Amino acid sequence: MTRNQPTAVVPFDVKLMNITATVMFMGCLAACVMAVGWWLMRTPAFNIGRIVVEGELVHNNAVTLRANVAPALKGNFFTVDLKSAQHAFEQAPWVKEAQVRREYPNGLRVILKEHVAEAFWGPDTGTGLVDKAGEVFEANLGELDREGLPRLQGPEGSALRVLQMFRMLAPTLRPLNVGLDGLTLDARGGWEMALDNEAVIKLGGGTAEEVLQRVQRFVRTLPQITSQYKRTAVALESADLRYDDGYALRLKGVTTGSSAAATPARARR
Repeated sequence: MTRNQPTAVVPFDVKLMNITATVMFMGCLAACVMAVGWWLMRTPAFNIGRIVVEGELVHNNAVTLRANVAPALKGNFFTVDLKSAQHAFEQAPWVKEAQVRREYPNGLRVILKEHVAEAFWGPDTGTGLVDKAGEVFEANLGELDREGLPRLQGPEGSALRVLQMFRMLAPTLRPLNVGLDGLTLDARGGWEMALDNEAVIKLGGGTAEEVLQRVQRFVRTLPQITSQYKRTAVALESADLRYDDGYALRLKGVTTGSSAAATPARARR
C-alpha cells in the first residue's frame, strides 16, 4: 500500500528570492518597453511626413493647407495631438469642420468640410458671412463663388433666426416681382426688409407667424394701390407695416403740387 509523499516546504528566504527575482524581471521588462517607446517616439522615421487632405474643397487648396498647417503640428506620429491638429486646420479660412486621424507609419489623414455661404452677415463694411446652418464665419469676400447674396443683420447669436425668417419671407414677395435683398433684426425685436429695388419696409415685431401675415397682406393688397397711380411694385420706395389696420407706403414719382417728395399712401385691410 502506497503512502502519500510529504509536501516539501519552501523556505521563506527562497520565497523571498523568487519574489525579488520576479520583481526585478518585471522592472527590467518595463524599462525595456519604456526605452523602446522612447526610441519610437523620437526616431526620425516616425516624423509626420505625409498629410492627406480630403473633402469637397472649393475655397481651399490641399497643397496650401498642408504648407500652412504643418509648421503648427508638434511631435511625431505617436505624440502629435490630434485635437490641436484639428484646431489648426479649422483656423483656415472657409473651413467649417476638420477630422484628423493617424495613418501608420508617419502620416495624417484630414477630412475637411467647408462653409457654404448663404448670406452676408453684419454691416456693409464687414467681412462676415453666414452659412446655410446659420453659423457666422469670416472669409475673404473676394473668394465668393456666388453673386447676389442677401445681407442679414441682427444681435449677436441671432444669425440662425434671421436666416430662417429670410427663408420664410423671400418666397412671399415673388408675386410682386421684387427680391428680398436684406433683412435686419434690431435689438428690440423689430424687423426691416430691404428689397432689390432699394425699397425699405418696416415689418415691426411679434412672432414669425405674425410678421409673415403682415407681409402676406401687404403683397396681396399692394397691386391694388400701385395700379391707382399707374405704377408697379418696382416703384415702391418705402412701407411701414406696423399698423394694426393697414400700412403706409411711399411710391417713387407720386407727388402732390410742386413738391418733389413722394406722397405716402395709406392702405387698409
